[in-house]
Amino acid sequence: MATHFISSGNPIPSSLASSIHTRVEKEWLGNISLKAKPMYLRFSNGHRARAALSADPKLVEIPRQWYNLIADLPVKPPPPLHPKSFKPVKPEDLSPLFPDELIKQEVSNDKFIDIPDEVLDVYRLWRPTPLIRAKRLEKLLNTPARIYYKYEGVSPAGSHKPNTAVPQVWYNAQQGIKNVVTETGAGQWGCSLAFACSLFGLGCEVWQVRASYDQKPYRKLMMQTWGAKVHPSPSTVTEAGRKILQMDPSSPGSLGIAISEAVEVAAMNVDTKYCLGSVLNHVLLHQTVIGEECLKQMEAIGETPDLIIGCTGGGSNFAGLSFPFIREKLNGKMNPIIRAVEPTACPSLTKGVYAYDYGDTAGMTPLMKMHTLGHDFIPDPIHAGGLRYHGMAPLISHVYELGFMEAIAIPQTECFQGAIQFARSEGLIPAPEPTHAIAATIREALRCRETGEAKVILTAMCGHGHFDLPAYEKYLQGNMVDLSFSEEKIQASLAKIPRVTNSFSP
Repeated sequence: MATHFISSGNPIPSSLASSIHTRVEKEWLGNISLKAKPMYLRFSNGHRARAALSADPKLVEIPRQWYNLIADLPVKPPPPLHPKSFKPVKPEDLSPLFPDELIKQEVSNDKFIDIPDEVLDVYRLWRPTPLIRAKRLEKLLNTPARIYYKYEGVSPAGSHKPNTAVPQVWYNAQQGIKNVVTETGAGQWGCSLAFACSLFGLGCEVWQVRASYDQKPYRKLMMQTWGAKVHPSPSTVTEAGRKILQMDPSSPGSLGIAISEAVEVAAMNVDTKYCLGSVLNHVLLHQTVIGEECLKQMEAIGETPDLIIGCTGGGSNFAGLSFPFIREKLNGKMNPIIRAVEPTACPSLTKGVYAYDYGDTAGMTPLMKMHTLGHDFIPDPIHAGGLRYHGMAPLISHVYELGFMEAIAIPQTECFQGAIQFARSEGLIPAPEPTHAIAATIREALRCRETGEAKVILTAMCGHGHFDLPAYEKYLQGNMVDLSFSEEKIQASLAKIPRVTNSFSP
């Protein structure tokens, strides 16, 4: 029996700690079978202990490999294109932005890629993350459905984003890079990159979307605590930012604009590389530790999901949970419905077109075949800042086109209504992004109440909302409104998508 006791107060004397551990083990083993599965115990003083039977052959461990879905797809995704020539991008075209190993991962067809030991050492700070059954939410909804959520908010940054921030920074450090730059929406990615840079000694500079910069000041402070330099985007630091401000001095910003600013700085400095928190293949690859763990956890409790639900903006959290399950689906081992949920104010999957488009507003990145609202589309400043991206990850877009998943869009007031129900039953306050998955889960659970179906629903709880309380305040005071896309605005943006007439075989 191995236990790990995490204390937020004064250190506990070793003799007392040993006594506590012994008593906990004795009481736990006295109440459950030796065949019991790993579980989380909560103590009355607020501490949490993770306890598991070392003799249990189903004990969940941190995955030692990332999974690459491309290897199993019957049709390979279209290649990215050079922004000027419109020809397929070559690995050397990406070298000004990314280190060599990440470029290899971006274009890899290998099914599994080993996780470096140094990365695993950092993962152990919070992984494996818990799979929790939402019994109290089930009771509140009076549903026969069984609801499980994979909780990634236990990471130091409070979200799933360190799963890729840590390896990205490590690979840059291995190549001798001194600084990295990035964009961030809600701030979860910026915080995660700042955290990783503090561990490996790299400089970190972040452009945070202006709307989120103003809404979430504590995310900015969190980044600065870990040593990052933070700019509101659009900023006067870059040419891309200055051009936007000339056209609209009060611009709320967008992830596309912030990406342009960060890419511009990386391209102009040889000791600086760019890091991205979503969208690209290697980012989605790193996040598959979520789904790989979850597969083992569900197997250990004897459950198979009928429905998998995740929020989507750029798509990294959704891909991280769903891709290993899609593998199992392709292999005929299970057949869950896989559902992406996006905001109605930025509905790239449900309202966008599947076309080659730039990943940023200024047109500096390669062209990617993805579901897009147009690279200069600026969504309204909804509180789910991490979902305000004009395009969907190319690999997710490709999987969607192949029919292996579905997508819906939900307005933010329904999302926060679901978040309140979740918080008041399960205790955890979700970040605005996963409230979309929670709202969709509640919809499905209520359908099960009507039909009597006891479906197993698995959802992604990708982060906590401790720094998003102003959004909750706005909802609780009745001041939150649903912001929806403008059809005219989208059509104007789509009209500016590059016209790529060439056909490329995968």
